[in-house]
Amino acid sequence: MNSGEQFAFLTANEAGVKPVQLLHGYSTEVTARDQRSLGLAPDLLRAGTEVFVAAVPNDKIGDVIAACARLRRNGLTPVPHIVARNFANAGALDEFVGRLVDEAGMDRCLVLGGDRDNPAGNYDSSLQLLETGIIQKRGVTALYIGCYPEGHPKIGDATLTSALAAKIALAEREALAVTLVSQFCFDAAPIIAFAKRIRRDGISVPFRVGVAGPADRGLLLKYALICGVGNSLRVLRNRSALAKNALSGETPEVIISSLEAAQTIDPSLGLSGFHFFTFGSLAKTVQWADRRKRVNTNAAQDSIGDR
Repeated sequence: MNSGEQFAFLTANEAGVKPVQLLHGYSTEVTARDQRSLGLAPDLLRAGTEVFVAAVPNDKIGDVIAACARLRRNGLTPVPHIVARNFANAGALDEFVGRLVDEAGMDRCLVLGGDRDNPAGNYDSSLQLLETGIIQKRGVTALYIGCYPEGHPKIGDATLTSALAAKIALAEREALAVTLVSQFCFDAAPIIAFAKRIRRDGISVPFRVGVAGPADRGLLLKYALICGVGNSLRVLRNRSALAKNALSGETPEVIISSLEAAQTIDPSLGLSGFHFFTFGSLAKTVQWADRRKRVNTNAAQDSIGDR
């Protein structure tokens, strides 16, 4: 066990409690282009698992809908990204959402503003999408809202804070079930600080933490730079004793164990689980997560048996 993991578990033990297991019910992510992961998903994931379908520049609408429909047919729950800057007008948005509902049985989605510099139309934020009422009118009942514990490279913190509150308020007025899902980080500290802040601000909706699935360090560094994960990127660069094995390379063990311990000690954080960014390696992520769950379950049973 490395120093980061040891700190997490010792902290929980000092409180006289066993860390909660937040991996049960995790969600994961694929792209419409990743045919290999889409094909493996039904065998890897338990029925009903939420699989987010990420929005990739230049993806064809038909391919995204087909990917979501395929997941639904195979007993999984598609959660497509609905990205404001990708739509030329309300008609295009309505067509996309309507087809997702009709052809893929979509009942939940993740709304995002998007990172493209030149929007396709007049929308540039997820709040504007919600204000159209189109998503709600099409019968969507659950909404995921993106959040950024380390901030956003193109949006100021004050704007992020006010927009998050406005989106949650609108969704709750529309009787939508809301869950926050965060950009991935490599350090638990900004996530814990973010959770404490939103709870102080009166935001009580569940908070699912985004983490990077097992991957080579070079790949993680690449995506961290693309996604603007600046502060905790230093943690990844400087960490010399990450949990590793031949199958997984870098794993999220340190951050997951730290956050489980933090949630155990302070339930008011409201951490409800994890969302894995897989970077095209769904199988590697699921195998690692399920193996960790089995180890923890066996350890818990052994602990009960020793009493």
